Amino acid sequence: MNAITRIRALGEQPPQIAEPDGARRRYRTIWISDIHLGTRGCNAAMLIDFLDSTDSETMYLVGDIIDGWRLKRSWYWPALHNDIVWRVMKRAKRGTRVVFIPGNHDEMFRQFTGLTFGGIEIRRSAIHETADGRRLMVTHGDEFDAVVMCHRWLAFLGDFAYELLLRANVLINGVRQKFDLPYWSLSKHAKQKVKNAVEFISRFEEAVAHEAGTRGVDGVVCGHIHTAEVRQFGDIIYYNDGDWVEGCTALVEHFDGRMEVLHWADEMKARQKAEARSVKPAYGAAIAA
Repeated sequence: MNAITRIRALGEQPPQIAEPDGARRRYRTIWISDIHLGTRGCNAAMLIDFLDSTDSETMYLVGDIIDGWRLKRSWYWPALHNDIVWRVMKRAKRGTRVVFIPGNHDEMFRQFTGLTFGGIEIRRSAIHETADGRRLMVTHGDEFDAVVMCHRWLAFLGDFAYELLLRANVLINGVRQKFDLPYWSLSKHAKQKVKNAVEFISRFEEAVAHEAGTRGVDGVVCGHIHTAEVRQFGDIIYYNDGDWVEGCTALVEHFDGRMEVLHWADEMKARQKAEARSVKPAYGAAIAA
C-alpha cells in the first residue's frame, strides 16, 4: 500500500475528538503551511491547540501539509496526526471554506487539482481578496526554489540533513519541557545563524514578490521556506505563514483586512502565564479562609 492510498484509508473510521471548551478566536482568514504530517518533527500537539483555539470563514492549507517524501521511505503516522486531519475536515463540514494548495512534499495531490474532497478544494494556486480589497496570490512557493526545481537530488539530500536537525529539536524540547522551559527550535536558530541560508531566504522572497508583481496582484502569501515574514517590496507585500515544525506560526486576516503573524508558542506561553496569575489569588484566598 503506497502513501497516498494509506492516507485515503484514514477516512474510513474517524476518531472521537473532544470539543474544546471556551470561546475561539475568530478570524476572517487563516493560512497555515508546512505541517509535515508523517514526520516526527511535526509539532502536532501545538497545532491541535491552535486549531482548537481559532476559527475562520476561510482556511488556506498552503502546501507540505503531508510529507509524502518521508512517508515513501518509512511509514510514521501517530494518532495526533490523524486528529489534525479530522479537525480540518470537520471545519470544512461545518461551512469553513478550506482550500488546499499542495507543495513539493505533498505533490502527489497535485493530480487532483480542481477537484473537491470532503469539502476541501484542491488548487494549484489561488487569488484571495482581503476585506479591504487587496488581491493576494496564494502559492506554496517551491516553484521559486531553484534547488527543488533544477537539482532534485540536492533537495532530497538537504531534506535528510534537515530531518536530523528536527529529530534533535524533539530531544532538546523533551528535556526543556521537563524543566518547564518554553519551546525552542534548534533548526530555526541554526538557519538564522548561517549566512548562506539568510541570503537564500532573501533571494526567495524577492523572486516571489517579483512574480506577484507580474501577475498584477497586490501581494503574495506563501510557505515553503519555514520562515514567517511580512515584507514590502515596492508596491508588493510579501507574506510567509511559516511552518509547524520550527516556528509554529500562522498568518491570519482580521475582519477589517489587517494581517498578522501568530507565533503560537508565544501565544501558549502568554496564556499559561495568565492562567497561573488567575489561580494564585484563589489559592491564597483559600489558605486565608
